[in-house]
Parts: sequence; structure tokens; C-alpha cells
Amino acid sequence: MDKEVSHENHSFREMELDEIARKISDLDKWRRIFSYHGLKINSTTHQGVGVEHTQEKFQDCPKPADYGQDGTRSLQDKEQGRYPSKVFYSFPEPLINSKWGCLPVSLAMAMGLQKILFGNTECNFNHDWKKSYFKFHEPSSDLSFALEIGKGGSRAIQMAVQVNILKYLLFTRSEKGSNLYSLCRTSHREQKEALSTALADTLWTAGEKQKVIICGITSETYFPSRRDFQAEGLTEPLLLFEFLEKKDAKKFIFDHLQWFKEEGSHGVILFLYSLLFSRTFERLQKDLDISTTHLLQPSGGNLICRQAILNLILTGQASPQVFNGYQQGSSQDLLHGVLTRSEVGYLQWDKDNLEQQKLSQVGSMLKTPKFPIWLCNINGTYSILFSDNKLLLSDWKMEHQFGLYFYTGHPSQKKAAYLTVDTHSHHWEEDQHNENCVPERPVEMVIRTKWKGASVNWNGTLPFF
Repeated sequence: MDKEVSHENHSFREMELDEIARKISDLDKWRRIFSYHGLKINSTTHQGVGVEHTQEKFQDCPKPADYGQDGTRSLQDKEQGRYPSKVFYSFPEPLINSKWGCLPVSLAMAMGLQKILFGNTECNFNHDWKKSYFKFHEPSSDLSFALEIGKGGSRAIQMAVQVNILKYLLFTRSEKGSNLYSLCRTSHREQKEALSTALADTLWTAGEKQKVIICGITSETYFPSRRDFQAEGLTEPLLLFEFLEKKDAKKFIFDHLQWFKEEGSHGVILFLYSLLFSRTFERLQKDLDISTTHLLQPSGGNLICRQAILNLILTGQASPQVFNGYQQGSSQDLLHGVLTRSEVGYLQWDKDNLEQQKLSQVGSMLKTPKFPIWLCNINGTYSILFSDNKLLLSDWKMEHQFGLYFYTGHPSQKKAAYLTVDTHSHHWEEDQHNENCVPERPVEMVIRTKWKGASVNWNGTLPFF
């Protein structure tokens, strides 16, 4: 009897979902409603997602024109407590009248998102994750090309995005390329352009250059709470925007960059959600292997990114391994590595896990990228090595002696350190036989995973890291 009731309840829920899907599919009606009324930012919980519910809900909404250019309401409205002082997630009229479709998140989507991230529907992001966003250093400064890197597990994502920002600023925005001097003169407008391009390129590649999904947060909740889903205020109010052209996605991000770069915007989480929806759950399951069933791992009271997230940002595929191609694991299951040469690279060094490092050495697909920029994992902390010489990895003569810039994201670092790498001096091998030699620094060891035996000169900078 209980099974029959359960089956009837399941069938009833399927009918409800079908009805909701039918109503949501009527996007033209949505656009007319949104265009006329705008989206209201308030604390009311909206349980229905059908068009009829939505129309009634938005009848008293302020029009987009009622907001100032900074997204704020009038002083009188603020004093009367009718609207918050800032509206990060209002969608202006030109957007809703556009050809781009939008869709509220469904319960199935939200549960799938939590399972692929945490492995269950009970875990949530912690405080460090929720307050993380993409913020540049001051324009036209020594680090104007670089993001300020926050605390906790989200640092890995910020650093991986930084790699793609450098790719744009140094090599892809101009055929002539650029150098450190121009990087240090990056203006506010160029920062916005670089971040928009880096995010759009990453999402476009993850979506197999077919589709991009960008997530925005509203104040509405698009499905009711359930026992088997832990509501956390970030997933239930998502609105998903779909783009079939990269240029459209880039313009959308540029026009709404406050979603990703303003304090309180949850920008890193929104980007991560957009990345996973763009990749699709189906592709993610194919990317992963038996070693990785979900993407975030609890560690020391924090949530750290597994390699699959970093590879997804760097290569467009959520490969859990860093070696080339496929290998058989200890249980004879096939482990998934990197299949094609990446545009930006990855290096790693862990002094406390040398044996494991031998088993999972970074392959040439990541170690020798198209552009000389590497995300580095050194003892579990992320940093970046890069060169402004585009030919460094395409002409072996360039690799005899060359310079690399090093950025850690640490607040104490005021400019990129300049290191000279010499692959032919053999000073390092000689020093290993000297009992009085200074122990090698991790950054130098990670460089030697790419250029074996190289010596590293810090050029007067006090070595750090």
C-alpha cells in the first residue's frame, strides 16, 4: 500500500514538473511581463514558478528606469525601508527585451548542482566562499593586472581565472602582444574588459563552444523547500541565462560585471555555478572518473577545489588527473587525464607528498601550454608563473636563459617578482653536493618540474614562498 501511495505521489510530482516546464517554456510571455514591470528585490519568498504566479508577483515592481545608474533607489524609498540601498541583481529592460532566454532554476537542477559539488544535498558553502569575488588591485599600479586573492578554498578558482586574465592582457587582445610595462598600466576599463573576456572564454570553452549559461541571483525562491534539499539562499533564487554566441555572453557579463566583482555578490560562487551549468551535468559525469565523484573536498574546516575544477577552468574539461590521456588505476579502472594541449598551463610541487607526486606527474599537455603562463600548486598553495615572451615555448633556443614573473596573490606582495631561469649553467646540480648550500625553495623546485636542473636567480629580490 505504501509503495502504491509513493508511486502516486511520484507520478503527481512528475505531472507538476511537466506543468511547470510547460509554463516556463513560454519565454515570450515572460519577456513581456519582465519588460513592463522589472524584477522586484524584496524578502518575500516566491514558491510558484508558473507564468500566472509571476505576473501577479510583479504587478507592483519598480520599473528599471526607477533605478539610478548605480542600481540604487531614491533616498525617500531607502528611508521608508521599501528597497535595499543597493540592488546587485536587478535585470534592466534592454536585457529582458533581448533574444537571450532565461529560466529559473528547478529543484532538479539545484539538487544536481549540490551533488556534483559536495556529493550530497546537505553541504553548503562556508563564509570564506560566500564572501569571495573578483576584485582587481588599483588601476595603473604595479599589480593593476592582478586580482586581489581572498582566503580559503576559493583562492584556487580566483588564481585559475587570473591565468586567463593574463592570457588576454598579454597575448590575445593584440597580435603584437604586450609586456609587463603595459600590464602595470592597466586601466579600470581594461580591467573590466579583461575579466569579462576571461570569464566568457572560460565558460564558452567549457560549453564545447556551443552554449554558455550565466547565473544571476534574484530575491525570489523558485521552488519550495524539501527534506532532502538543504536550502542555503544561493541556489534556490538562481535565474539562468543562455547564450549561443560567445560575443553575446561576453557583452552580457561586461554589462553585469557587478554580479562577479562587487563585494557581497558571491561572485566566485556565481561563476562556479555558471561554469558547471555551461559544461552540463552529463558532460561532467563523462569527464570524471572513479577517483572523483564530486568537485569540492572538505579539508581542515574548509572546502578545497579538486583538480577537476582547475582543469575545467584551464582546459574546458573537468579531467580529474594531470597526466596526458588515460591510465589504469590500482583497481584497473580507467583514470581520465588531459587530452589536448592547453592554452595555459599547470605545474605542481609538494615536498610532503613526493611519492604521490611521482605517480601523478603533470603531463606535457599542461606543462607545455600554448602560452607561457602557469597556475602553480606549491605545497597546496596557488600562485602564478608567467612570461611576456610569446615565443618562449615555441622556440627551444629561447629556453636557454629567460625570465619569469611570479605572483602569489599574498597581500604583502606589491609587485610581480622577476626570476631569471638558466637551463644550461648546471649550478643547481653542483650545489646539491655542497653541504653548506641553502635548501632549495619550493618555487624553484616547481620550476624544475618543467626545466630539469635549471638554476633560478631572484635578481636582488628577497626570495619568498
